[in-house]
Amino acid sequence: MDLTGKRVAVLAEDSYEDLELWYPVLRLREAGAKVTIVGTGSKKTYESKHGYPVTVDTQADRVFHSDFDAIIIPGGYAPDRLRRYPAVLTLVREMSEQGKLVAAICHAGWVPISAGIVKGRRLTSVAAIKDDLVNAGAEWVDQEVVVDGHLITSRAPEDLPAFCKAIVEALAPR
Repeated sequence: MDLTGKRVAVLAEDSYEDLELWYPVLRLREAGAKVTIVGTGSKKTYESKHGYPVTVDTQADRVFHSDFDAIIIPGGYAPDRLRRYPAVLTLVREMSEQGKLVAAICHAGWVPISAGIVKGRRLTSVAAIKDDLVNAGAEWVDQEVVVDGHLITSRAPEDLPAFCKAIVEALAPR
């Protein structure tokens, strides 16, 4: 599917899960989307859990929800850092409020929790944060990908094919 003209933010911070950042970035670029790596502003280059670097294009306090059609939140332990930055939470919350695609995988569910957008929503994640999501008012299910309106979630790296397929389908022109 051709995603030319679609603009996607991918969040980055230290300890991101390598595949959960790079697989969507490469898949969406391959489909023609303009992908922007957005950091917290703590530095220009972040390291993955395995030491692989990603250099950001900009930082969260320099972008707006109107700059993007979608936002992707990779997992690993980066989400625990991402959720500590008000600009990140504002961006995710405003994307959701505008009905724009918010996609989270693995531990990334922590960011939508902190952004206050999971109550009453059906989603999935790595089992380790199931209780956090349920306590925030979400309905947690154990599936490779869950699409609840403009919120797309997956559990782990092995779910990336289904996760990216759902993202591409949601962004494709109708």
